Amino acid sequence: MLKNKLIKRVFACVLTTAMVIGALTGCQSSGSASGSSGGGKILFIFTDVNDTYRATLANAVVEAGKTQGVTLDMVETGSDVQAQSNLIASAKASGYSAIILRAADATTAMQMNVSSNDLPIIYINNEPVSDHLTADKYIYVGSDETQAGKLQAEYVLKKLGNPKSLNVIIFGGERGHSATIARTQAVKDTLKSNGCSANYVFVDYADWSDTIALERFRIFMKTGQSVDAIFCNNDTMALGAIEGLKEYGMDYTKIPVCGIDATADACASIAAGEMQFTVLQNAKGQASAAVTAAKVLGSGGSLTDVEGATSDCKYVYVPFEAVDASNVSQYR
Repeated sequence: MLKNKLIKRVFACVLTTAMVIGALTGCQSSGSASGSSGGGKILFIFTDVNDTYRATLANAVVEAGKTQGVTLDMVETGSDVQAQSNLIASAKASGYSAIILRAADATTAMQMNVSSNDLPIIYINNEPVSDHLTADKYIYVGSDETQAGKLQAEYVLKKLGNPKSLNVIIFGGERGHSATIARTQAVKDTLKSNGCSANYVFVDYADWSDTIALERFRIFMKTGQSVDAIFCNNDTMALGAIEGLKEYGMDYTKIPVCGIDATADACASIAAGEMQFTVLQNAKGQASAAVTAAKVLGSGGSLTDVEGATSDCKYVYVPFEAVDASNVSQYR
């Protein structure tokens, strides 16, 4: 969990618009990053910090606000879509110039855009469809999720000698989450495009959780099938899969388990010869880019000169980085 001095849970915001406005005022003391260079005032709306990566990202956004000289106020809403909409609707009247939003549900992006009173919204960590993004107004900052799945699949193919067939387990994250969909599909597409006919012996959601991934692995073991590689949409689930292999006395050195995020625990597992591969999703890089985009768009500028921005000015991408035993020491 994030330190209390950085995060203040604002539960009152789920009740009424009036209480939301009060929550905005109340969050500024312990959930804010203040700068002195006139960089603008940004409202940072986040769901929760219950996942290791989300906690790291939220902390990094707050720190980036300090570094870049902005006043940044963070409010944590949980999964309450209406709370997020109410906060966004009141942001302009509260003096904010831009909003950084981790949407509770990416399919509500159009609702959030309408609620914004023309303030720019920088979406992070849960990507809306492109049709709900607008150049230099409603944008997404993150990493290209297909790259993560592609890197996982390429690693496994090389590790196992470019096999023509594989028995594959995939543990997906949150059902319907943009990263879950893109990462999973990229694994499948990359295996297929490299001539590998994958037999998907078990594919299920494990909600980013190690305990759920372990439970799912136990269910798989009841099927009596074998597995050659395990792809997980994040590191936490990959660590749960490792525990499953250990529990059943299976050789994890011969069954590659791949995660995403390059968390400290995952890197330690790779260094110990357990997990074999992960992909760094650069939280600090994403946070810095999100705050930069909020400053630029909040002052009426364009993403044209922002590093990593796409030509359509709808996205700012921070590259993923492959991590295995050969370079894990650089990420610990």
